[in-house]
Amino acid sequence: MNEVQKYLEYTIPREDSVYCVEFCSSENCSQLLGVGTEAKVSIYQLKFKDDDDDVDDFEFEQLYDFQNGCRVTAIAWSPESSLVSLPKLLRLAVAGSDRRIRVFSTDLKGDDSVQVLEGHTDFVNSLTFDPDSGTQLASVGDDQWCRIWDRDGNQQLAFPLGAPGMSVCWHREEPMKVMVALKTGVIKIFSLTQEEQLMSFEAGPGPLMEADWSAGNKGLLIGAACGQEFVMFDVSVSSRPVERRQIHVEGTRHFRWAKCSDSLVATVGRPGRQIKVFNSKHQQTPITISQPITYTVSWHQRLPVLAAGGDQKVHVYCFDAL
Repeated sequence: MNEVQKYLEYTIPREDSVYCVEFCSSENCSQLLGVGTEAKVSIYQLKFKDDDDDVDDFEFEQLYDFQNGCRVTAIAWSPESSLVSLPKLLRLAVAGSDRRIRVFSTDLKGDDSVQVLEGHTDFVNSLTFDPDSGTQLASVGDDQWCRIWDRDGNQQLAFPLGAPGMSVCWHREEPMKVMVALKTGVIKIFSLTQEEQLMSFEAGPGPLMEADWSAGNKGLLIGAACGQEFVMFDVSVSSRPVERRQIHVEGTRHFRWAKCSDSLVATVGRPGRQIKVFNSKHQQTPITISQPITYTVSWHQRLPVLAAGGDQKVHVYCFDAL
């Protein structure tokens, strides 16, 4: 354990830099982690003793590689992904530095497919599947558009943003709405049925680098990494932040709500590439983890486990109760 016995750290060695990590959000394959590098996405199966009686500590296995052909900038898992169905199915969308989105599918036995979505004219920063069926995909990028794609790869809707889109999120409690965060510090909620903006929130002057919609709290809480701060909104109260907390004195880069908790939060920022983990309901000092390089972070669906991309490795942190 580190930092007064509050977390354990494991690593998955790589031969390349890890620019993007994303745990699968499907309940029946939450142990899967997508790892995006310079030209491909590798799928790992992670096993923890808290989740598997046959595991003594921590185990991992590389299951598959998807060749992306360029640097990975974002990964999203389809809720259709399953290791218990017959045949098995892994389906995920990958954004690349070539401004294209590729939707990969495999049954892990050689039946593979890839679908290329074209339409963005600048870098794609964030992707998300609709949480119910996975038949729709939302994407945002530096071209200042939020695009909604159907199962066949056709663009269904496009919302002009007026600024680079940094994050897009869907919520299981709000399947007909998407949240989009802009680099200017504005967060918008769009209705897919009315095809219009419903509300907006002002996080601050920015730059806003990432925002996330809490999986718990009935879809009421939105958090963002904006400037030096962590900013939190309750969408049922008002468009003003319910909390604003300085967290990284030289700028906050990433923000993610834990999926297993209503209040556990992870941020990444400067100086260096610090990871901070804390309970948003309390004011205790955050757990601080410093690494030479940290790219994106992602929470496990059911456990207080955080993965972080690094230089030639994936860091995996298992936290005690916070």
